[in-house]
This record gives sequence, structure tokens and C-alpha cells, in this order.
Amino acid sequence: MTVRRTTVAADSADLLVLDSEAQRRGVSLAQVLREIVAREAIELRRRHRSRFGIGRPAAGIAQLAVNDEESPARGRLRS
Repeated sequence: MTVRRTTVAADSADLLVLDSEAQRRGVSLAQVLREIVAREAIELRRRHRSRFGIGRPAAGIAQLAVNDEESPARGRLRS
């Protein structure tokens, strides 16, 4: 895993809560922040994962069918 340093601006009260959690667990604030960032990234990846298999988005496939004169779907769209 490659770690990249960055600066985070956050509300003082929020950082105080996270710093207290870090002290309670005996870890650094940086460790708590890394864990939070990792959890959020996992959740974002899960939400953006394709739910219908690998391929083009459904709207893209529909548009291809409309543009393709040989597509069986093209005849159905006209009716």
C-alpha cells in the first residue's frame, strides 16, 4: 500500500472527538484518520460498483441499439 500525505481541514470539535478516540485506543490521530478514509473509500467503491455485470451502462447499450439499424430492439422501439 502506498501512503500519500495530505492536509485535512476539519472542524475543531470533530478533530477533538477523533483525537480522544485515538488516545482511548492508544493510536495516533493519523491512524484513526487513515481508518476512516479507508472505510469511506470501501463504501464509495461498493456504491459505484456495477450491479448488472461487466459492460457498458444500460443507457449506453440502449443508445447503441437505437443507432444500430440491424438491432432487433430497433424495430420494437418504433412501435
